[in-house]
Amino acid sequence: MSEQPPSSDSDDFDEIVEAETDRDPDLAVIEAGSRTLRAQAGPPQASEVVPARPADPEVDKALREVEQELATRWGETKLEPSVTRIAALMDVLGEPQRAYPSIHITGTNGKTSTARMIEALLGAFDLRTGRYTSPHVQSITERISLDGAPISHERFIETYRDIKPYVEMVDGSQDYRLSFFEVLTGMAYAAFADAPVDVAVVEVGMGGSWDATNVIDGDVAVVTPIDLDHTDRLGSTPAEIAGEKSGIIKQGATVILAQQPVDAAQVMLKKAVEVDATVAREGMEFGVVSREVAVGGQLLTLRGLGGEYEEIFLPLYGAHQAHNAAVALAAVEAFFGVGAQEARTLDVDRVRQAFASVVSPGRLEVVRRSPTVVLDAAHNPAGARATAAGISEAFGFSRLVGVVGTSGDKDVRGLLEAFEPIFAEVVVTQNSSHRAMDADELAAIAVEVFGDERVVVEPRLPDALEAAITLAEEEAEFAGAGVLVTGSVITVGEARLLLLGKG
Repeated sequence: MSEQPPSSDSDDFDEIVEAETDRDPDLAVIEAGSRTLRAQAGPPQASEVVPARPADPEVDKALREVEQELATRWGETKLEPSVTRIAALMDVLGEPQRAYPSIHITGTNGKTSTARMIEALLGAFDLRTGRYTSPHVQSITERISLDGAPISHERFIETYRDIKPYVEMVDGSQDYRLSFFEVLTGMAYAAFADAPVDVAVVEVGMGGSWDATNVIDGDVAVVTPIDLDHTDRLGSTPAEIAGEKSGIIKQGATVILAQQPVDAAQVMLKKAVEVDATVAREGMEFGVVSREVAVGGQLLTLRGLGGEYEEIFLPLYGAHQAHNAAVALAAVEAFFGVGAQEARTLDVDRVRQAFASVVSPGRLEVVRRSPTVVLDAAHNPAGARATAAGISEAFGFSRLVGVVGTSGDKDVRGLLEAFEPIFAEVVVTQNSSHRAMDADELAAIAVEVFGDERVVVEPRLPDALEAAITLAEEEAEFAGAGVLVTGSVITVGEARLLLLGKG
């Protein structure tokens, strides 16, 4: 990277701030004492395939037994907001979550993609990683990864059996049994300690303060964009939701803060002041300098905490993924002490190598051509808006047919309204989850948004995919029609299994 005069670099980044943010950079709380993380010396002189089922019948049988036992517990949408039970489990397991440093990720959208990028960057610097994310797209084993790959079915089963006696011990001592998510969290932390890993990258399940993952003390706390989701549990405004999510910010930690609504940013910065955490804000201490669409993804220049990183190829689509990349890079820089302790960039070749290797299944993922079928797990209005912008920018379809299956507890109207400008027609359907919105109920809302003539109802997902592909094929050959499957991670996972045939 060629050196530039500090004044020019500063002027350029001021322009980034104006272009990239619509929030007040001089929030009063910052002046009240929040430290910001920036190099003190100024500028420095393939798609993942996860088999859904084991090939070995005996292993498959054992995995099904584990899944059935887990299914008897509270699901991920039934919560008793506390960390009492998971803390008790960690205690009897010998506090495995203390065996390694952690990067903890919360936010409304972009958590899993950001976690994958952080994992790739850490791996490029020869660190052994553990990653815990949720929900899974196809296989439950995806939730617990070591060195960038889901743990094997055999190891998943073994880990469950290892901690099962301790789980039952805690069950017997608490008012409520450990939930499905709490047991999986315990499994992840135990598996990471057993590996052992050099660093864990942990995505919250919901919220932050009382999320089961929050028995770790993350050296770095990452907050991806906050928007309205799970409002019945987290709050009805960005500020209220930020209050819950700020619970992952621990004493003396470093906070990597993506662009946020002003009221959410205020809450986060206030929490940082209270616990003497150091803050780096997207658009201020780091950000996206430039981005352009490239074949198979986009080419980025990122401003990190220690300087600029040019010619970064990211094989993911959409401006939101570029912002996720900036957040991930800042998180890893902070983990290595860049900005706080020294003014330098990380090895740019390793950074390039890491970003070029990133995959994020079910996030604007192309799974078929002629016509092109894209999968995206957007499940709330903010995610849908980002997906709509990303697919319009990267694909330029002449006609796009949507396949939408949602959960019943989401802002379905808001999601459909975000997609209305880009869908020529929409095929409404439902996935196999008990949480799925009934196809006819979804269709009634879709008709209000799209009009009766643009809505097709196919309750079975295989039929919905076939109907959408048929509609897309009605365009003349090479006309550029496509299909987007969206609305839920579960819908996308089931469609992925149907279209890729990986089982």
